[in-house]
Parts: sequence; C-alpha cells; structure tokens
Amino acid sequence: MTQQIIVFGNQKGGTGKSTLAMHLAVSLLHKGYKVATIDVDAKQGTFTRYIENRIKTSQDDPKILIPTHRPVFESSSDSMRVMQRENFLRFSELINSLRDFDFIIIDTPGNETDLSKIAHSFADIIITPMNESFIDLDLIIKASPIKAGVNTGSYAEIVWEQKKEKAKRDKGTIDWIILLNRMSSVESRNKKELEKILELLSKRLGFRFIRGFKERIIFKELFLSGLTLLDGNTSRTALNLSHIAARQELKNLLKELNVA
Repeated sequence: MTQQIIVFGNQKGGTGKSTLAMHLAVSLLHKGYKVATIDVDAKQGTFTRYIENRIKTSQDDPKILIPTHRPVFESSSDSMRVMQRENFLRFSELINSLRDFDFIIIDTPGNETDLSKIAHSFADIIITPMNESFIDLDLIIKASPIKAGVNTGSYAEIVWEQKKEKAKRDKGTIDWIILLNRMSSVESRNKKELEKILELLSKRLGFRFIRGFKERIIFKELFLSGLTLLDGNTSRTALNLSHIAARQELKNLLKELNVA
C-alpha cells in the first residue's frame, strides 16, 4: 500500500490532538499496519509523554502494541533562512527514514511554528480537532458582523498555503478534516449552531466535517498509563457506561475518518 502521512493540527491547544493521534495510531496497529508517530511539539512533549507512559505500562503487558516514535525539535538558529532550511532538511530526512511504514501519525503544537507548517505540507490527511466553541471556529473562519459571508481564519490560511506547497513540491493533494471534539454531553443551541455552520462551510472551504469525542474524564486517566479505549481490559480503571459510550464514539469516529 501507499504510505499515508496523517497530521493532527490546530493553532489552539487543548483540543485533544494527542489523544486522537494515539487512538488512531493504536487502531492502525491493531489492524496489522506498521505505524510510526512523530511529535513536532517535542518541546512540550505531550504526545511523547503519552508514548513513554505506554511503553512503561507495556513492560507488565506485552500485548500492548507500541508505535515507532520520533520527537523532532525546531532549529535553534537565529537566522530565519538557516532555521527554515535546517527544519526542512531535518523533517524530510526523518520522513525518508520512515519510508517503510504504512502510516506516519504526526502531532503538532497548538501554535504556529515553522516546523509545524513543514509537517502540514507533507500530509496526505490533516485532521483539525476543535472545541465546541466559536473562539475555536475563528481560527477557521472569520464571520463579519458588517458584511455578509465569511473570510478564512489564520489556521485555514496555513492549511491552504501548505496545500499549495505540497502541490508544488510533489503534485500531491491533502484531504482536510475538521473534527468537532471534546463536545458537551448536553445538546445546546450553541452546539447546534456551530455544527450547522461547519456543515455549510465544508464544501466552500474544502474540508470534511465529522464529530469526535465528548468531554470525558477517562481520557485523562488513560494518558497516565499510556493506554487507549482500544486496549480493552488492560485499562486500570473500572469499566462503566461512560467508557462503553466512549468506545462507541471511537468506533464511529474511525469509521468516519476512513483512513484504512
């Protein structure tokens, strides 16, 4: 099969990128694929710590599958030109070293960095989790109170620029997915309005809109042991109705992503 590079990106932190990236990586491992993961936000290192926690837990349970993981750091050069060149070479060499893997899952920081933009330009699929908030929506579109219609937000501009960069470099295309995540359990007018806007804009701005996870404590508990909802009885927390509902959400999400 042709390798797929999947980037989780957003300019805002706290949207669940690392949790989603880990669940997708483990899902693909369970399907028998060779999976590598990259943490472009290596300075903060949330995704890397998640992997490290998983490795530690796997010492007591060899059934736990571990992806091949690589953190990557930004160039420290004071020269913008040198920094950009070093970042591109560093990242492209890393991707080349992982060419034998079926999937590469990449987690990026919740802010704009040169290395993050480079990672986006290598993506076959970009998954953008966003919270159930019009503040998060502002990074995708900017609704004008004066003029009818919308303008693209800062993150949408980054996606479009990296789409052009990929097309220029290797004539490739990028499938962009916006994923409403960490949703409240209670239906609200705000949520319905947000979903309606995303549905309407999906064709206009060229993205697919899907729904992810509701806000659940289980994800914080799983992080500490490096586990996912796919790890079955290896979870160190008691199974309850919330966990069962979360597993169904995961099943629906993986089906909607349709990456394998």
